[in-house]
Amino acid sequence: MLFPLFDRNPHTRFPLVTLLLIAANVACFWLTYNQPRADAVKTVLERGFVPQRLSHVGEAQPVIVEQTIEDEKGQQRPLRLQLSTSPSAVYPTILSMMFLHGGLLHLVSNMWMLWVFGDNVEYRLGRLVFLGYYLAGGVVAVVAQWAINPESTVPVIGASGAVAAVLGGYAVSFPKAMVRTLIFIGFPLLFDLPALLVLGVWFALQMFAGIQGILAPGEVEVSVAFWAHIGGFLAGVVLMPMLALGASPPDLDWRSESEELFRPNSTDR
Repeated sequence: MLFPLFDRNPHTRFPLVTLLLIAANVACFWLTYNQPRADAVKTVLERGFVPQRLSHVGEAQPVIVEQTIEDEKGQQRPLRLQLSTSPSAVYPTILSMMFLHGGLLHLVSNMWMLWVFGDNVEYRLGRLVFLGYYLAGGVVAVVAQWAINPESTVPVIGASGAVAAVLGGYAVSFPKAMVRTLIFIGFPLLFDLPALLVLGVWFALQMFAGIQGILAPGEVEVSVAFWAHIGGFLAGVVLMPMLALGASPPDLDWRSESEELFRPNSTDR
């Protein structure tokens, strides 16, 4: 197991958007799982991204999803839900799914990775551009997962795809930044490793699991949206250099940058 603890990559810009995204995810998690179990599952199915809904968007027939849930008394009972394929119901789930999580561990792992790497990416892009970058990465991640299994009725939820875009952006922007990393091989070890190595290994593991799920369908139980991770990471790698071209250098806005470029040199005659 490989788990980043923190990076040694200082910045001076307060990571406002990163913190707001974390707060929004925590708030949505609390609101969802403070509901009765059946209502929480219904929220996940309706607000999460169900690939089959997008494949049949605009059609008259709803998508039928059946699950077995455990009620407050610990008894198993079936839940059958009809999910609308109306565009007004389907398309918003591409965004809302980014703020839903399947459990506390799912939430904490995503938010930790966003905290470790998001502040520096926000620092480089600026707040508004970073927010757009994060959401765009999440959208690409959803589309990637849908393309792999467009008829799936398993809801895709979580910020993993958007966070993966942040990881991809960090890898290409700060490849030599050192990351304190926990490696567990029967016993814990701590290393300072280059970000490109840490995130490259993470991406390789996602690729391995994603390809394994395609090559051995039915033999490998896939409960993680690996292709959302892959799509998000690649989106981040591609988008980061493009968006950084239009972003002011860290700690400079366009006014101070212009003043620096066009300030008369007092030594010129």
